[in-house]
Amino acid sequence: MSASPAQIEDVRVAVDAAIDELHESLRKINHEIYSNPELAFEEHHAHDTICSFLEKQGFTVNRHAFGLKTSFEAFSGSGGRLVNFNAEYDALPGIGHACGHNLIATSSITAFLALSAALKKFGIPGRARLLGTPAEENGGGKALLIDAGAFKDVDICLMAHSGPKKLFPNQGDADGIAGALMNARKNIHCEFTGKGAHAGGNPWDGINALDALVTSYNNVAVLRQQLLPDDRVHCAFMDTPKIANVIPSHTKAFWQVRSPSLTTLNHLVTKVRNCIEAGALATGCTVKITENELYTDVRLNDILCERYQIHMGEYGRKVLKRHDKVLTASSDIGNVSYVTPTLHTMFGIPTPDKVFPHHPDFAASAGTDEAHTEAVVVGKSLALIGWDMLTDDTLFETAHRQWKDEIARDD
Repeated sequence: MSASPAQIEDVRVAVDAAIDELHESLRKINHEIYSNPELAFEEHHAHDTICSFLEKQGFTVNRHAFGLKTSFEAFSGSGGRLVNFNAEYDALPGIGHACGHNLIATSSITAFLALSAALKKFGIPGRARLLGTPAEENGGGKALLIDAGAFKDVDICLMAHSGPKKLFPNQGDADGIAGALMNARKNIHCEFTGKGAHAGGNPWDGINALDALVTSYNNVAVLRQQLLPDDRVHCAFMDTPKIANVIPSHTKAFWQVRSPSLTTLNHLVTKVRNCIEAGALATGCTVKITENELYTDVRLNDILCERYQIHMGEYGRKVLKRHDKVLTASSDIGNVSYVTPTLHTMFGIPTPDKVFPHHPDFAASAGTDEAHTEAVVVGKSLALIGWDMLTDDTLFETAHRQWKDEIARDD
């Protein structure tokens, strides 16, 4: 089963026509999500807005899918392989859609509608699915969905993330990067328990949980001299004394640890855990350490990157196939890339100079008509990759072979 170049061009024409008819509706959905930013697991307005729109288009939608209140799924087509598009729509505290998840949702909705239209028009076997994936910023929604079986039967997974056009200083004049490496990440929560006492009267009877916390922080500060260039360790003090005249018996801290691969992350987590435990040992406290929300690194897939580069080129966008510099951000799409061949492309939108995601100025850029236009173009290109994977056995088998080789590769 293989599609000729002429067939691909026919599909592109059909995709363009289908999305042109829905352009205003897509802009309204984008605006609704952007104008009503919601935090992780609370994306009720976005969930309902997207689901209602899809139902009006004639799709059957499974709301609150896989045990998550703000997840959903919608299918089209029948038989054949399954291509999945992820829609993210959670925002950040205080700065709204400063990571542009409204644009992720828009591009994935566009891709699903476009591929669905092509499947219907040309009558080929194959299925498309739009999966609502909440809580990427905080909570690891995709990891939870993996555990719930949401990706068990997925053959190919596609999505796109917005960013500034200049992600890296040396990327040239490209409009985006098909394959961008991202750090693996894990959260570490620690609670120190000591013994309270009067700080002025009998401090010798106390065991100072604040000393344990500060000592552990200083241990990690010393460790930073030996960190690899792309390693990152962040810390927030969550529970500390509010008065000075008591030896505190309890403190809490929240750490995030990042490294370019799952293997190097595991090594770094061990070192940070040792620093925390050493703080407890030095002060006589006990410590409870909880590790959670593992985001793995993203496993790139060359053939998916190549197809994205080709299809975006047909829309007049210059895209780099990949970049070897690691983005120090992390995403739960990495977890998906360990389960099935995955594309998580980065597409450029107009932004002020040196403005990146998680900055208020990026939030302003993510709400513009220019950004919306780019998200729609990206969505069409994702749909055409989906078509490639459903109709071309050689491309599909290459994607899976590359994925298996990448997973087996020793970091």
